[in-house]
Amino acid sequence: MNIVFLGTPEFAVLPFKKLLKSHHKIIAVVSKPDKPAGRGYRLISPPVVDVARDNNISVYQFRSIKKEGVNILKELKPDIMVTAAYGQILSKEILDIAPKGVINIHASLLPKYRGSAPIQWAIINGEKKTGVTIMQTAIGLDTGDILLKKEIDIEPYDNSITLTDKMSGLGAHALIEALDLIEKGNAKFIAQDESQSSYYPMLNKDMGKIDWTKSAEQINCLIRGLSDWPGTYSTLWGEKYKIIEAQVNDKSYPVKPGTIFNVDNCITVMCGEKSLDITVIQAQGKKAMKTADYLRGHKRYIGERFE
Repeated sequence: MNIVFLGTPEFAVLPFKKLLKSHHKIIAVVSKPDKPAGRGYRLISPPVVDVARDNNISVYQFRSIKKEGVNILKELKPDIMVTAAYGQILSKEILDIAPKGVINIHASLLPKYRGSAPIQWAIINGEKKTGVTIMQTAIGLDTGDILLKKEIDIEPYDNSITLTDKMSGLGAHALIEALDLIEKGNAKFIAQDESQSSYYPMLNKDMGKIDWTKSAEQINCLIRGLSDWPGTYSTLWGEKYKIIEAQVNDKSYPVKPGTIFNVDNCITVMCGEKSLDITVIQAQGKKAMKTADYLRGHKRYIGERFE
């Protein structure tokens, strides 16, 4: 089948590469525009765009696909379109262009975790399992009929970065299976059970501030879930400290939440329930480093309190 692939971030790269190796033909890639990054604000292309250009595939980067993309997509005459974390909402006019419609790789087991950050929210909420869903894109937020699902365990050490990599690979295999079913006329789409649906909003920077009155498990899940962006932090002596990695400690101490009561190779902080060992930390204006290394030059911690 002739396919237009719409995708932007790293999550979309492995499905795109898998599709490149299949018997299906990618006739064009649609992605979000380049963005300025770094100190020099140099324009950086989305990861999918780099792969497409390396493979001599036409790339379109619409600021608004609804305003700029309709006629171009019609001229391409795809049999089907595939979306993977593309980042823009498709209008009904666009959804109707390809005879076989549009299918999407969504990074959750729908109808649970609809929205733009399902991987992060699953970790934040302490889920033990998640997965990918191949669905028919429809008007509405992740509400289309489901073709297939693939499940995966969330390991205790997984964070948003490692789990995204795993989910990307899982989505790649699921995509090819789905396209083959559609091509052979064996696809069976099933409506989502709305009674089981849940929606979670976009991430924002304010989410990263740690509330030490919460349990150590909850805080650790937040650290893991926001590891890619925006990260988690707390303040000490008026300075911001980013908490990069930590692990739950069953020990408790009769002090207020946020209080440091141990600095033996890590910084142990009392939480609302149990405590947390900070194993990788980043002081304000400094690079991230293992806490054991950081403590060699900074000893005045016991009894101090994160806020």
